[in-house]
Amino acid sequence: MKLFITGIGTDVGKTIASAIITEALEADYWKPIQAGDLHTSDSHKIKAYLSNDKTVIHPNSYALQTPASPHLAAELDNIVIDLKKITEHNPDSYRDNNHLVVEGAGGIFVPLNDTDCVIDLIKPDYKVIVVSRHYLGSINHTLLTIEALQNRKIAIAGILFNGKENPSTESIILKKTGINCIGRIDEEPYFDKNVIREYADLFREKLMNL
Repeated sequence: MKLFITGIGTDVGKTIASAIITEALEADYWKPIQAGDLHTSDSHKIKAYLSNDKTVIHPNSYALQTPASPHLAAELDNIVIDLKKITEHNPDSYRDNNHLVVEGAGGIFVPLNDTDCVIDLIKPDYKVIVVSRHYLGSINHTLLTIEALQNRKIAIAGILFNGKENPSTESIILKKTGINCIGRIDEEPYFDKNVIREYADLFREKLMNL
C-alpha cells in the first residue's frame, strides 16, 4: 500500500500525521521535496518520532535551501524541479514488500515549477490521506482539496483531523464528502515517540483496512 499524505494547507500537521501512519504500518517514508530546514527536515523529524526498526527513510529527490514554495526555493538554488526525475525509488532501494508513506509539501496546488504542482506527484497507485486542521476557512479548504482530488479521479483513503475537536466542522465535512474518517489527533502538549506510538496503536486497524 502506498499512501500520499497531503494537507489542506501549510502547517496543518502533515509530518505528525505521517509519523503516526508510518509507525502504525511500519512503512517506509519518503518526502520527495524538502524546502528549507535541511538539518531539521521532516525526514529527520520522522526518524526521531519512530519506535520501530523496520522503516526505511528514503532520501529527498530535491533538498532545497530556502523555506518557501518549492518553485521559488528551486529558483533561488538555480535549479528547476523536474517531475520526470522524481522517480519513486530504484529497484535497489525500494522494497516492494513494504508499505510506503509519501509526504507532500503544503497543499495540493503548491507549485513545483511553471507547470506542475504537488498534486502531480500523486501516482495512480497511491491512496491519499487528507490532513485537516480547524481554523476559520478550513471547511472551504478541505472541501476544495477533496473535490480537486476527486476531479482527477485520485483515490482518497480517508481524512485525519488534527487539533482541538470541532464537532460541527468535522460533521459537515464528513457529510458533504462521504470520506472515511481515520480519526483525530488531539492538541497535544508535545509529541514524542511515546505519543506517536499511542496514536499509531489507535489508528492501526483502520489504516490496515484502507
